Amino acid sequence: QVQLVESGGGLVQAGGSLRLSCAASGGTFSLYTMGWFRQAPGKEREFVASITRSDTKTYYTDSVKGRFTISRDNAKNTVYLQMNNLNPEDTAVYYCAARLGVYTGYRNSDYGYWGQGTQVTVSS
Repeated sequence: QVQLVESGGGLVQAGGSLRLSCAASGGTFSLYTMGWFRQAPGKEREFVASITRSDTKTYYTDSVKGRFTISRDNAKNTVYLQMNNLNPEDTAVYYCAARLGVYTGYRNSDYGYWGQGTQVTVSS
């Protein structure tokens, strides 16, 4: 069973950048599809991005396309989310998620393993 720990959140001005990291342990990382989700205050947790096990395909929600990049390093058991040109609407708790298998889901229920989340706050 994999455990996930996110890091890299913080406070940034609009237009700035952050890189989130998610370190995995307790499982064979390369067997897991990985995803990033976020939850803003008063809203449901939503899909942000996902990446296949072998790093061949990535998927993004429309609002972050061209600004965010998901990547993974299977040798380091880590998945990343590079976030550029941030805006206040990106303010949320960001969660790393893992799914055992090939399918790269976009629903919360597609993922069985979750980190504790890291806060990202973008000021205007």
